[in-house]
Amino acid sequence: MIQVNNVTKTFEGFKALDGLTMKVERGSIYGLVGPNGAGKSTILRHITGVYRPDSGSVLVDGQSVYENPAVKAKIAVIPDELYYFASASTRDMMKFYRGLYPRFDDKRYQALKEAFPEVDEKQPIRRLSKGMQKQSAFWLALCCEPDLLVLDEPVDGLDPVMRRQVWSLLMGDVAQRGTTVLVSSHNLRELEDVCDHVGILSHGKVLLERSLTDLQDNIVKLQAAFAQSEPPQLPRDMNILHTSQVGRVYTYIVRGNPAEIKSRMAAYSPILLEVLPLSLEEIFIYELGGEDYGVRDIIL
Repeated sequence: MIQVNNVTKTFEGFKALDGLTMKVERGSIYGLVGPNGAGKSTILRHITGVYRPDSGSVLVDGQSVYENPAVKAKIAVIPDELYYFASASTRDMMKFYRGLYPRFDDKRYQALKEAFPEVDEKQPIRRLSKGMQKQSAFWLALCCEPDLLVLDEPVDGLDPVMRRQVWSLLMGDVAQRGTTVLVSSHNLRELEDVCDHVGILSHGKVLLERSLTDLQDNIVKLQAAFAQSEPPQLPRDMNILHTSQVGRVYTYIVRGNPAEIKSRMAAYSPILLEVLPLSLEEIFIYELGGEDYGVRDIIL
């Protein structure tokens, strides 16, 4: 669906994107994570055709998106800072969107009133709270029935109940229509339950890009206790990323196949051996190591 190839972008001597490469598969929910200034909003503006890259290419459905109205008609965007016409209401913007998007669904617009009951469609959007403005934005974007939905810090300002409602609607579109969702956030915890692929940005580059399944199948957290006072000397090829101790219990973070690692550890006859799930934050911390303190700040 999206292929970004070695894209660079410089603003007045500052290199916002530095050879960034990423790929988003059709029908996936891809989380783009990074600290402030990592280049998240800049690459989103390239993918939506706002910016032209200095070098490299940005393709959506195999076509360059910049100055390509046919491709842009398949993309809906909810930016971090929302923009509406002065004094426009949600209903006014619905009429505007209906003229822009060939697949705008009037029936769905009426149906989604129940999903966003607190939004007064006749009231000027600028008079709504931040949370209400975000609800209005989702209401309109979902009615466009896009092939690609691009979200920049999408649920800021929404209460927990409405966040769940919005993610439920998005995942429903992914499952039923094959919508591709690209969501940027500085908060990895926000994405853990909804994304199937994650890319982490730092200094204009993608440091790590994997499916959550691959991440979770390649690193394991073990807790073990041994009869002897000192733990056994584990072989170097076990690729231990981190070791900690609380009393007699040792915690190991190990890269590799979980079943194989547990089997190898069992050979040392521990009196306690337990495999624990790792959060996505922990996986990134140990995968990245000391690569970038800015990245570590967003996931610790």
